[in-house]
Amino acid sequence: MIRNIYIDTSVFGGYYDTEFAIDTRQFFDRVINDKISILVSDIVTNELKTAPKNVVDFYYSLPKDIIKQIDITDEIKTLADKYIEANILNAKHLHDCWHIAAATIFDADIVVSWNFKHLVNYERKRGYNLVNLKEGYKTIEIVTPKEVFIYEPD
Repeated sequence: MIRNIYIDTSVFGGYYDTEFAIDTRQFFDRVINDKISILVSDIVTNELKTAPKNVVDFYYSLPKDIIKQIDITDEIKTLADKYIEANILNAKHLHDCWHIAAATIFDADIVVSWNFKHLVNYERKRGYNLVNLKEGYKTIEIVTPKEVFIYEPD
């Protein structure tokens, strides 16, 4: 059973994106109805500062009791640096590595993202998990909102 989901900023933006809105809205309906904890790091809250107003308003409209704020710690930064050293991403995309490291260290069940280039990508997922195992951490699933739950047809 899913208890904690780490969500990156792209998922909040997906709520209003024409390509991703239906899947994102179904995902959030399920999270809210099942009272699943959403883990968000201060990377997300910082990125939301430059997001469109409707995305920011949506984030702040979510029930406060399901959102758990995560601070980026030295342990997260160290693990993220290991991803960079393993050439999973280059240092230009360090914040994406911080997302995975934060989810790993704070024991998220899964990471949910619409970022296909840096997160929801077979080779990258494999790389993150190889580093996690090498460093003594658990592996982590990285999926889109569409892949999290079994959604009943309308």
